[in-house]
Amino acid sequence: MPEAPVIDGATHLHSGKVRDLYELQGGPHDGHLLMVASDRISIFDFVLDSTIPDKGEILTRMSLWWFDQLADLVPGHVVSTDVPAAVARRAVVCERLDMFPVECVARGYLTGTGLLDYDATGEVCGIPLPAGLVDGSRLPTPIFTPATKADLGDHDENVSYDAVATEVGAEAAATLRELTLAVYARAETIARERGIILADTKLEFGRRLDGPGTIVLGDEVLTPDSSRFWPADAWTPGRPQASYDKQIVRNWALSPESGWDRASGQAPPPLPAEVVERTRARYVEAFELLTGEKW
Repeated sequence: MPEAPVIDGATHLHSGKVRDLYELQGGPHDGHLLMVASDRISIFDFVLDSTIPDKGEILTRMSLWWFDQLADLVPGHVVSTDVPAAVARRAVVCERLDMFPVECVARGYLTGTGLLDYDATGEVCGIPLPAGLVDGSRLPTPIFTPATKADLGDHDENVSYDAVATEVGAEAAATLRELTLAVYARAETIARERGIILADTKLEFGRRLDGPGTIVLGDEVLTPDSSRFWPADAWTPGRPQASYDKQIVRNWALSPESGWDRASGQAPPPLPAEVVERTRARYVEAFELLTGEKW
């Protein structure tokens, strides 16, 4: 991981695969958090040396757009977009929340780790599914398939709803499931109107540090880093789908061209310029199609 940049008036608290988190001191947002989206990209739990130009700004602008679309369903954590000039357009000022220790995943289609679980057990996170489903199959109804939050470099692991209820309490678990599926339903409809399938998405929620403990949607939301977006006109169950995300990078890393041995435990080599540009183009395309804005 590269060192987080120094930002005047902010103390660095934590860095994830893509985002750096700071606490602001002084000024109108004293004590609030500053969340900065970098241009870093990660695959298979490795943060690559290569970056994708404009990625942090794309993720931030897309998240802000989605927070607006979801405001009547659940409050978002964004307080302001008035951020230090050094991180303009790629950062937000946000609330300090008590985050739930669970990744809230909604799936409307079967793929990824959900497909692996289904092929092994006929279930995903303890939820039985019909026989005969294949990679890319649309599920009869969207399902809530939570996962544990892993430390940097480790894998998130799918868990059952009962495990979430044990971890956070039955009432909170029920609310997280309800909110996750409501957000997915809203976003899936919006995306479909724009010719895009939202196959699944990962959300994070926290409680406000107030008396009622209001549940708030945090982190990023419905970006190509946290969601699988597929072109609707190319959807064909039974094979991997074309996608608006970093699949281009994954495919290159696993190809003979990269020379990378995934079993080695070493990070993939730097990305060729052509792979970087194609990946950036897919992020831009997803942003423009979903928001209707020009990059």
